[in-house]
Amino acid sequence: MTPELLPVTYAPLLVALSYLVSALGAFTALSAAAAAHRTNRQVNRFNIFLAGLALGGVGIWSMHFVGMLGWKVQLGVGYRLLETIVSLVAAVIVSALALGFVAADPTQLRRILLAGPLAGIGVAVMHYLGMYSMSFGGYFDWDATIVGISVLIAMFAATAALWLAFRTRERWHRITAALVMAAAVCTMHYTGMAAASVVCTTSNRYAVSPDLLRPSDLPWFVTLVAFSVAFMIAIDLRMQRMTSRGPVVDSRLR
Repeated sequence: MTPELLPVTYAPLLVALSYLVSALGAFTALSAAAAAHRTNRQVNRFNIFLAGLALGGVGIWSMHFVGMLGWKVQLGVGYRLLETIVSLVAAVIVSALALGFVAADPTQLRRILLAGPLAGIGVAVMHYLGMYSMSFGGYFDWDATIVGISVLIAMFAATAALWLAFRTRERWHRITAALVMAAAVCTMHYTGMAAASVVCTTSNRYAVSPDLLRPSDLPWFVTLVAFSVAFMIAIDLRMQRMTSRGPVVDSRLR
C-alpha cells in the first residue's frame, strides 16, 4: 500500500479536560511543596515526593494521556503497557528530584535555573516516550524544528513551575499558579503533537493487537491514577495539619 498522510483532529471537550487535569495536578503539587519545609528549615522529603507524584503523575502524565484521548485520527491505535508505565515513573522521578533540589534552598536562583531546564528535558522525554508507546499501522513523520520548540517550551514550563512551587503563599496564589503551570504543560504537549504527522502504511487501518492497551481502556486507567494520587495527597496534607506530630508548614510559604 502507498503510504498515506492522515488528517488529525481534536475533541475540544477532551482538550479542555486535559487542561483541568493538569491544573489539578499542579495545584496539588504546589500544596505539597508548600508543606515541604519544617520550622527548622529542613526539607520534608515525603512531601517533596508527594509534590513530584502530583506534578509528574497527574499534572504531566495524566494530562498527556487525556490529551491523547482527544487526539482523533482514522486509525486503530494501541499503547504498549511497559513504555506507558515507564513514562509515568519517569515523570514522577524527574519532578520529585527537581523539586527536592530546589527545596534545599529555594532562595538560590541558580538552583532553579539548573533544575528547571533539566526537568524540562525530562518532561519532554516523558512526552515522547508516551508517544513511542503508541502502536498503529504506520509511523510518525516528525518535524524536528517543532520538536525542538516543544522541548524549549518544556524547559521554560519546568523552570516556571519550580519558581512558583515555593513562592505561593495563599490558596488563591496556588490556584493562579496552577492555572499558569497547566497552560505551560498543555502548550508543550500540543506543540509536541503538532510535530508529528501520521502516515498510514496498511490497508487494515483499525487492526490493533489484543496485547495492547486500547484508547477505550485509557479513561479508566488515567482517571484512577489522577484522582487516586490527588485524593491521597489531599488527605495526607490534611492529616499533617491536624496532628502536631506531622510536619509544620512554614507560615511564610502558606
